[in-house]
Amino acid sequence: MPQLYNLKLLSKFLLLGALASATSIATAQPTIKIDGSSTVYPITKAAADKFEIAKKDTVKVSVDISGSGGGFKKFCRGEIDIVNASRPILKNEMKDCKDSRVQYVEIPIAFDALTVAVNPENNWSKRMTVAELKKIWEPAAQGKITKWNQINPSWPDEAFKLYGADADSGTYDYFTEAIVGKARASRSDFTESENDNVLVDGVASNKNALGFFGFAYYIENENKVSAVAVDNGKGKGAVLPSAETVENGSYQPLSRPIFIYVNAKAAEQPEIKEFVEFYMKNALLLVKEVKFFPLPPRAYTTMLEHFNKKRVGTVFNGVSAVGLTIDELIRREGRLEYDNY
Repeated sequence: MPQLYNLKLLSKFLLLGALASATSIATAQPTIKIDGSSTVYPITKAAADKFEIAKKDTVKVSVDISGSGGGFKKFCRGEIDIVNASRPILKNEMKDCKDSRVQYVEIPIAFDALTVAVNPENNWSKRMTVAELKKIWEPAAQGKITKWNQINPSWPDEAFKLYGADADSGTYDYFTEAIVGKARASRSDFTESENDNVLVDGVASNKNALGFFGFAYYIENENKVSAVAVDNGKGKGAVLPSAETVENGSYQPLSRPIFIYVNAKAAEQPEIKEFVEFYMKNALLLVKEVKFFPLPPRAYTTMLEHFNKKRVGTVFNGVSAVGLTIDELIRREGRLEYDNY
């Protein structure tokens, strides 16, 4: 009898366990997985937080940082639903996605002003030319160009310390192409990090520091670091990053579009479709809220139409967009055909 009773008790526990498991599966919270650029992170995180509130926490939106390059690796393996990117998808990443049968919708969400920053105690290099920046950052400078007066004889005979985005970052790709002339070509003896706050703190803590990071991180830390006005040698003089200079196209070559890429198959899931729609409908305010530069309202309407029509591919053909203005981006995205796989 005790043995029979134990068997009945075991059966009861197994049944309860099965019911609990079934209930858990039925009520499991859908999760949208996003990773990639630290530059785009603040915008997407703001969208994610507001979307979760709007959905009364019935959907979880996970937003992580691994750099644009790291994010595209995960995206093209089908590990995440959306990738934040501070540059367009590159040819090798297009191939990786094609090999994995991952189609994507390219959505520009804002413009960023990649900012060159110095310590507030630096009173000698508040203005720099692209040629001077290249002389500092190019590969040939490593071990040879180490002091300010080697760049400009009127600057101090003191060693500078450099801070910049890590090699998996789209910010690194863009900066090196815009300043040095070739993506990923730079000296390697600088402090690198995927965390922009680490770069800000580095520049803030050393009188002779110079670094680069997204505008939002600069504007949040104006009391700790100073922006350098950049002269691109085209007759407009040294220009500081600002809403006006990004919108009128004068802050060049360090103005750049930033993106999200959405897995087209994943977007068939209602929560992901709803999130992207929510993002586009609220993008103007979200972008301003986190101190980036929004696209015109009509651009977000167009991007939402492209998303709903599943217009997959890219208008950049696997190359970067150095020197692109907001108006040029909108014209390019308005093309009838994308450069597809």
